[in-house]
Amino acid sequence: MENLDVTVLRALRDWRQDGKRAVLATVVRTWGSSPRPVGCIMALREDGAVMGSVSGGCIEYDLIDRYTKQGAADALPREGPPQFVKYGVTADEAHRFGLPCGGTLEVMLEFDPDAARVAELLQALDAGRLMQRRVRLADGQVTLQPTEHPAELILNAAELVNTFGPGYRMLIIGAGQMSEYLATMALFCGFSVTVCDPREEFAGSWSVPGARLVGTMPDDTVAEMALDGRSCVIALTHDPKLDDLALLQALETPAFYIGAIGSRRNSLLRHQRMIEHLDQTEESLKGLRGPIGIYIGSKTPPEIAVSVMAEVLAVKNGVPLPRDMNVAHVKDLQDIAPNDAGQVCFVPQP
Repeated sequence: MENLDVTVLRALRDWRQDGKRAVLATVVRTWGSSPRPVGCIMALREDGAVMGSVSGGCIEYDLIDRYTKQGAADALPREGPPQFVKYGVTADEAHRFGLPCGGTLEVMLEFDPDAARVAELLQALDAGRLMQRRVRLADGQVTLQPTEHPAELILNAAELVNTFGPGYRMLIIGAGQMSEYLATMALFCGFSVTVCDPREEFAGSWSVPGARLVGTMPDDTVAEMALDGRSCVIALTHDPKLDDLALLQALETPAFYIGAIGSRRNSLLRHQRMIEHLDQTEESLKGLRGPIGIYIGSKTPPEIAVSVMAEVLAVKNGVPLPRDMNVAHVKDLQDIAPNDAGQVCFVPQP
């Protein structure tokens, strides 16, 4: 499953190459609560077909209605420079369009985007490049240029600049059962997933369509993937021969999340092992997460995968997690519990 923006752009390219009229809608501003973030896009074809979303509901229906019914007083044009449409200004509109209380959003509409320019953008994205798409507001002319860093959408009096990049990537070390659950969730969340396991007995039973399976050593895979700020690495083998060198190599990259499965004790032993035998320090290992996941009382492989995926998404989205969701912290608290006499005693952990 590919990045949603890329899916929208592919549909837009195909429609325009087939000679169909279409509009590209981009969320450019939001006030208050909004169901979709600034920068998200949607493509709308002349017959009402839609790919993507700007609100997840009624605003799409309104845009479809206004774009497909020509001649009506509130109909949208089929050509001309970009136009802006605002929803949710009044309480009545917020209720009508299903926006959260106080929510308002503004959408920019581009009419009949040039198919060649969309194809050029997709070609760059397929090659793994991060691209800025600049739209001149006076006439809708589009220019493309590569960029080094992801950026928020920019809108000024002259142009709109939206950054598109290759989808987020996840490297999973180990092709066991939990990896299958985690890979499936990551694919549904729009990640490109690579699973690395040189052990034939594990790799031979892999069964997750859409996830790339490789049999190279994990540290070689880390080097081959050239991890960037949209990449994450998760070790699930419990085998130091496979995990340790790959994790250390990943720590030298801009990957936004690097972690390994294991108990508090195993995580501590991993740190000690890396410091004693691999010339690491507490400072060099500060980016290594473990135990990974958020505390949801998970016991089974799918529940643990949910826990890990939730933490990855929180880090990706820049959401600080409260301390009481930290697995190690909660387990430390569970080590101490009052007995029937109200005295504090230690509870053994498996």
